[in-house]
Amino acid sequence: MSFGKLLRPALVALLLALVLRPTWFIPLFRPLAPAGGPVIYERASLLSLSLSHLGLVAAASAAATVVAVTMAILVTRPAGAAFRPLSRTITNVGQTFPPVAVLALAVPALGFGAGPTLVALFLYGLLPIFENAITGLTTLPVATMEAARGIGLSRLQILLRVELPLALPVILTGIRLSVVIALGTATIGSTVAARTLGEVIIAGLLTNNTAFVLQGGLIVGLFAVLIYDAMVQLERHLSRRMDSASSLS
Repeated sequence: MSFGKLLRPALVALLLALVLRPTWFIPLFRPLAPAGGPVIYERASLLSLSLSHLGLVAAASAAATVVAVTMAILVTRPAGAAFRPLSRTITNVGQTFPPVAVLALAVPALGFGAGPTLVALFLYGLLPIFENAITGLTTLPVATMEAARGIGLSRLQILLRVELPLALPVILTGIRLSVVIALGTATIGSTVAARTLGEVIIAGLLTNNTAFVLQGGLIVGLFAVLIYDAMVQLERHLSRRMDSASSLS
């Protein structure tokens, strides 16, 4: 069995234990907690914070994927090519403004809570998905595209049956990068009262409790590593399927 196959279930088990049975780690975290202070964060369930954190990331990443891929499709059509520079400018906005600045600007309009965090994660996630979608849609095999037109497929059929399936592995790479960025960035959402694992980290910083900081950071890090690995495996699986389909055609 390879190292990856051994490490993956071990990391999953560690993550589940941290989230579901954090008291098991009291001996490990106790030296990092202040004398007489709490060792395990108990103001909120780590499970509920994890689910809320993942929910915010999933919602923002899904919205960013829909918008970014739609924009990429539009600007890779002959009629929309002129709008590609404008689209790049729009998707770069999220990377230009720091997430903290986006949160500060969004709070007056949306109030405290999940809303400003969703906006920040959405804007921050657009660029990698958009750029990878453009790359995937503009580097398709010419022979395949000509064959699709030759058998009489309409433009919509070519897009849905040929272009998007072939570009999907490249698009997924952009989504993977966006999701991993969002997992880390979502922690700052707790500064505007969003329920994320950043709540644990911020509580540790405010009380000088390194045990809290390590708990929150470790859980977020494990989520990022495992989700990244899962999406890499999915991309490889899709790439192998595409290669097999190409060799059979």
